[in-house]
Amino acid sequence: MTGCSYAARLFGLLVALTCLAPPLLARATAAVRVESLDGRAIDPLQLPADVKAAVYIFVSVDCPVSNRYAPEVRRLHDRFAAQGVRFTLVYPNPAETPAAIREHLTAYAYPPDAVRDVTHTLVKHAGITITPEVAVFTRGGQLAYRGRIDDRYVTLGLERPAATTHDLADALTNVLAGTPVRQPRTQAVGCYVADFVR
Repeated sequence: MTGCSYAARLFGLLVALTCLAPPLLARATAAVRVESLDGRAIDPLQLPADVKAAVYIFVSVDCPVSNRYAPEVRRLHDRFAAQGVRFTLVYPNPAETPAAIREHLTAYAYPPDAVRDVTHTLVKHAGITITPEVAVFTRGGQLAYRGRIDDRYVTLGLERPAATTHDLADALTNVLAGTPVRQPRTQAVGCYVADFVR
């Protein structure tokens, strides 16, 4: 192959790749979508101007560990919501209907914001594997923290009388102060998201 024909083929290949690039980029940067309880599509990473950070708490109606954390979620909401932190419960189990979710919110006095992630787009985007597990996003859409709420559960079935490390509270304190989260990833304990019927 001569130098000219090699250069021509290389140029042709570059042109072909350039033509393919926009669809590939579009797929890679596709918006994350979840569903409101009334069926509207929502981009959870688009935050209002007054929100400094968003906490997504992945829960399930039937997960006992999720349900045991309801009082702590309420305490964290009461502590941080006034400082510009939005708390949203995310239900990744497609079998849980909006009616069942509303009943769950009322029964456990959870904060009122809730969405369904039946296609697991936010689950995958944040790397969630467990309920309850949390993801904290900054205003720029950066994942600042992912993991457990605290260390009360050592393993499934083994629980401390009280938490000794308050991972979510510590992460939110760091985010609000504009400092890096000291431990941005921790291991949650609870029910596996992969077990939900899709």
